[in-house]
Amino acid sequence: MEKRKLGQGLEVSALSLGAMGYGKSRDIPDRPQMIELLRAAVDRGMNFFDTAEVYGPWTNEEMLGEAFADMRDKVIIATKFGWDIDQQTGEHRGGVNSKPAQIRQAVEGSLKRLGTDYIDLYYQHRVDPDVPMEDVAGVVSDLIGQGKVRYFGLSEAGVGSIRKAHAVQPVAALQSEYSLWTREPENEVIPTLEELGIGMVPFSPLGKGFLTGTIDAGTKFGDKDMRNTVPRFQPENRETNQRLVDMLRRIGEAHGASPAQVALAWLMAQKPWIVPLFGTRSIQRFDENIGSLNVRLSESDLRELNESKTTMPVEGNRYPPEHMRRVGL
Repeated sequence: MEKRKLGQGLEVSALSLGAMGYGKSRDIPDRPQMIELLRAAVDRGMNFFDTAEVYGPWTNEEMLGEAFADMRDKVIIATKFGWDIDQQTGEHRGGVNSKPAQIRQAVEGSLKRLGTDYIDLYYQHRVDPDVPMEDVAGVVSDLIGQGKVRYFGLSEAGVGSIRKAHAVQPVAALQSEYSLWTREPENEVIPTLEELGIGMVPFSPLGKGFLTGTIDAGTKFGDKDMRNTVPRFQPENRETNQRLVDMLRRIGEAHGASPAQVALAWLMAQKPWIVPLFGTRSIQRFDENIGSLNVRLSESDLRELNESKTTMPVEGNRYPPEHMRRVGL
């Protein structure tokens, strides 16, 4: 698989696999199958994988640690800190917590669960408005000096926070939602990343599944599916937003590609330092997604896709109001 460079010289596979969907609860019923998928991804040339202490909490990191126990030198692992998790019991108390003492405890727990003595990329999962960003970056800088962390990342941070963090400890990557149906980063965030030499790892590059073309206004989600609470997944908004998928399908037909492959190819065409982070529980979907690396969109394709921002604006917010309050701080 081809490689791309994020910030600070961090070189990774051009696509990344996120493990969040493999289990965010204390129970991962198909854990052996998910470990098999993670290992299969390495066999196919991917080396960049994403988890977080809050997924479970803790069980997701433990799963990655087991999956990569005999191949640590072949993978680049990103994990995250920043939620208020009791470091003794694993209780997620709600809200954020990036106090220096919390970060120092969190990193030790992540190292143990991942079965490693270093974390390649350590993200602050969400900005903590009660802790100066300079203090957060200072702690991570110390961890880098100790060899426990190699690179510093931020997630869903705004331009002000990015600049403050970068001034203390150079940031390698920002992880935020960016796709054909979430274009807000183009306004301020992406120009700032380009100016500072920071890479981007967009999560939900397929719009939480919508851009795959497998969801329509009549699709029913399970009772625990978070998309039930997301405004743009309400049936009336899905019906309006279907026009974006129709465009992806039409362009894909000219390239022998699926809507998902076109969406990922578009994202990678935006900047050479963008590395999309997708999640899937299926090896067939995994193979489909990495097939996007072979899709070469024409200038007219890219122009039409770029202009969709104004020609077919997406209806509905990407998060419910309580989650939107934690974005862009």
